[in-house]
Amino acid sequence: MTAKALAVSLAGALVAAILGLLTFGAQATVNPEHIPLAVAGPPEVTARLAAQTGDHVDWRVVNPTEGQQLLADKDVYGVLELGQPVRVTLSGAINPAGAQAAQQILTTIAGALPGAQPPQVTTLHPASTAGRVAPLAASALLWIAGLVAGLLFVLLRTRTGENPRVGTRIVLPVAVSAFAVGVVALLLRLWDSTLPLGWDVLGYLFVAALAFTGVQGALLRWLGFRAAAILGPLYLIAPAVAGQVPELLHPFYRDVLWSWTPFRFAAEGTRSLLQGTGSAPDVQTGLIVLGSMAVVGLTLILLPDKRSAPATVDAPSGIPAHV
Repeated sequence: MTAKALAVSLAGALVAAILGLLTFGAQATVNPEHIPLAVAGPPEVTARLAAQTGDHVDWRVVNPTEGQQLLADKDVYGVLELGQPVRVTLSGAINPAGAQAAQQILTTIAGALPGAQPPQVTTLHPASTAGRVAPLAASALLWIAGLVAGLLFVLLRTRTGENPRVGTRIVLPVAVSAFAVGVVALLLRLWDSTLPLGWDVLGYLFVAALAFTGVQGALLRWLGFRAAAILGPLYLIAPAVAGQVPELLHPFYRDVLWSWTPFRFAAEGTRSLLQGTGSAPDVQTGLIVLGSMAVVGLTLILLPDKRSAPATVDAPSGIPAHV
């Protein structure tokens, strides 16, 4: 028994080590690299800036109009206009981590210019505190709602021994998605009544919820409670990574986690819609990725279960067989 106690103790420590590596490690290893920023000014000045900032910044030399368009498309996190006065333009539709990094870099550079005065900082589509928190919070809550409902459904199915029909299997992901979106909308309204909750926002959240519940339902159907070993850690891992921008993450976390986590597609598309930049590319990308996840997940949920096929008994000669 002592050996078993030591074994489970070691297992607990290993799980903690893995989760710590994949969650807190993403935040502990933040290191700016190739942050996309735009600068409008004389070529000789912009060339000097590029030489001074090294690999930390990826400069785009533009005119002011081009810079704001890049900012609207989320191709850059901030724009520096060298003139009298010096201007720094940010956007509330950008991931807060990226916008904060851009502001720190650009205001520091502006303050180091010869004879510089504090720059004029302008924020397009300014976001409230709730507006900055809402996109990732909404994505996490949609995931939790689907996971809890799915686990309870597996528990009920196990206790009753019933194999749910096709109609029942499709009702669960659709119903929990609708209820979860309603709850998220009420919370967002409670946190900040000025947040726009039109059909575009609610529809996007519903697609994200269907994507989550579809994937969860498929795994839970085919793996049962064992799927919790996959779905639970995903909730812990994904938000820690999705809350950052890739240029701030260590390459390991950027390539292994950030590149595929569905939370980032849900959060960034929602952020654009909440801040009035629904034409940003991440909305269309999110719809494609999340919509594909929903279709694949729901298809796997609806596939017939061969294990539940009724048995066929051979009838004696001359007597009709009944299935």
